[in-house]
Amino acid sequence: MTLTLALLLAYSALLVGLGVWIGRRVRVGGDFFVAGRGLSPALIFSTFLAANIGASSTVGATSLGYTGGLSAWWWNGSAAMGTLALAFWIGPRMWREAKTHGDLTVGDFLERHYGPALRRLVAILIWIGTLSILAAQLIGIAAVLQVVAGVPRPVGAAIGAAITATYFVAGGLLSSAWVNAVQLIVILAGFAVVAPLAVVAAGGWSGVGALPDARLSFFGGDTGPGWRYLFMLGPAFIVSPGLIQKAYGARDERAVRHGIAWAGAFMFVFALAPALIGLSAYAIDPGLSSADLALPTLLTRDVTPLVGGLAVAAVFSAELSSADAVLFMLATSASRDLYRGLLRPHASDAELLRVARLAAVGGAAAGIGLAMMHRSVIDAVQTFYSLLVAVLLVPVLGALFVRGAGRREGLASVCFSVPALVIVQLATQGRGYGIVTPTLAGVLAGAAAFAAVRLLRR
Repeated sequence: MTLTLALLLAYSALLVGLGVWIGRRVRVGGDFFVAGRGLSPALIFSTFLAANIGASSTVGATSLGYTGGLSAWWWNGSAAMGTLALAFWIGPRMWREAKTHGDLTVGDFLERHYGPALRRLVAILIWIGTLSILAAQLIGIAAVLQVVAGVPRPVGAAIGAAITATYFVAGGLLSSAWVNAVQLIVILAGFAVVAPLAVVAAGGWSGVGALPDARLSFFGGDTGPGWRYLFMLGPAFIVSPGLIQKAYGARDERAVRHGIAWAGAFMFVFALAPALIGLSAYAIDPGLSSADLALPTLLTRDVTPLVGGLAVAAVFSAELSSADAVLFMLATSASRDLYRGLLRPHASDAELLRVARLAAVGGAAAGIGLAMMHRSVIDAVQTFYSLLVAVLLVPVLGALFVRGAGRREGLASVCFSVPALVIVQLATQGRGYGIVTPTLAGVLAGAAAFAAVRLLRR
């Protein structure tokens, strides 16, 4: 057993122990789903930033830096822009409604504005997409364990799922918030150290600067989508059910604004680290078999063991923290939107809590299977973000800003946005038509349907 693997195992045991210990405080659904609405700005900041920095933000963004260059910044930079919009525009409004009406999930919000039919439809679609992003986190964990200890992908994915499910099932959002605070310290310390050392290992700025100009383009082009990620990732971080439900756990509006805004600001700075590491990894070894291996390979081969061990723990933390955010979405949606909405409308609080925990375990198992089907982290994540934006952006914004919008508008937007997304995705193999990406096509179709039904009703 290597020293790095031993440290990862000890670190995992620490996270599980902390999660289980905090989970002893959870007695009712409100503690599990929204942490008793008592999270401070600091805990909102840590749980948001830890959730935002996951497999796609580390392993995935580094792989984009490896294949596409500096324009990989836009992957995390777009998420930062969406996070700031959530902090100052959507988050406080959603928190006020949740506080007034006792909302625990985004499904509660949708049902109040559009009726139970839309809530169920959205829950089913998001559940399907959410499994893809869980698979992405498990692929990232498996990539780390594969490089560190030669663990096969199925086994690595299963280990990651088991660790995350254990501490999340123990205490839901309350456990996750405290575990995420520890994970975030490791994440930020690891990437702050390894990014400059990766550049040094590549020969310094002169070595990185000697790469072709296309790889040094900030806005992208032939090497990658670059700024066009903004249309998919910006809106996704505004309406993500997992993030909005974390915001529900804030103790007041100040905690929502300040905590989420700090997370967005940190994301802007963090976005540069994976892009630089990916560029450096390409300069060192342009012949890797998979771009997803760029980050773990550099950490185990091209920096000192001590630094590499810290950085590997940072990447491992990032994947785990995002995985628990995904389990949070799966558990809350399955128990309140699907179980209570479709099967047991009068289910007790204890029953919903039990179903949420079972759904988290079931979702983790399904994520392992799906991780074997996707080719890469980015491939898995794009499926989720595209579906999320197409399904939720128009109904959420319509409910908040269009007075009198109701059931017909909501159903029309979803029924038109998803087919438009799928048609453009298949017709163009994901490239879209110029600036009109498949995600943007879905949003435009949904908005047009929403507006048309609104005008007809009036």
